[in-house]
Amino acid sequence: MSIAPLPDRAVVELTGEDRAGFLQGLVSNDVGLAGPGRAVWSALLTPQGKWLADFFIFAAPDALLLDCAAPQAEMLSQRLSRFRLRSKVALAPRPDLAVLAGWGQAAPPEGAIAAPDPRLPEAGWRALLPAGRLPAGDGDYARHRLSLGLPDGAPDLEPEKSVLLEAGFDELGGVSWTKGCYMGQELTARTKYRGLLKRRLVPVEIQGPVPAPGTPIRRGEAEVGEMRSGHPEGLGLALLRLPIAGDEALSCGDATLLPRVPHWMRLAEKAAP
Repeated sequence: MSIAPLPDRAVVELTGEDRAGFLQGLVSNDVGLAGPGRAVWSALLTPQGKWLADFFIFAAPDALLLDCAAPQAEMLSQRLSRFRLRSKVALAPRPDLAVLAGWGQAAPPEGAIAAPDPRLPEAGWRALLPAGRLPAGDGDYARHRLSLGLPDGAPDLEPEKSVLLEAGFDELGGVSWTKGCYMGQELTARTKYRGLLKRRLVPVEIQGPVPAPGTPIRRGEAEVGEMRSGHPEGLGLALLRLPIAGDEALSCGDATLLPRVPHWMRLAEKAAP
């Protein structure tokens, strides 16, 4: 069993009687699914359907709490605040709350606001609790999430460039196809139903030194993608052009990459034209 504090995460709080309806019209997933013991993974997009931020939505008795990347917390609050208009909602940082992840047989601390990670059962759980009560960690969260092929925001996606479905938001439950309109919904739906994906974020086994993010990936002389996050134990994520052959070795800097398509990922048989 493993527990890992996530100091690179922050919490943004939404209060006010209109908080759920306000957020529902802006983000990619169904806010109404958040409740006691259940978190929702969602994203905020540009009007053109490009990724800006993703986060986990927790429901507290009188608030919604967004577990997001710390460097994006201020931007996320500012972007959401632009749409308040006459909505009865307020946004505020919660620096008194910290984020914790656990997997295996580990259990969330008593009294924490906790829920299973909504992306995959193997991912474990996430919890929010007072920063002063954060337990010591014994787990390597980066290794854990890369072993499952889970993206982690800005290391793996590019603001105002990445498309949700490239990063597995469909298979991992980060998009609702039934809740109705939200910002960027048109492009997201068109990408899915017209099969327009040309690239996917795919786990790779790294043989050799871990390439820096952005390092070009080549198949022979042809450039077919670029490196995203990596781990010293030879795990990483790479954005690769479709189609992807799992048994094909690719070059990336001084390393060789072997794509390892996880069980949850559904790849198109061929790239979109």
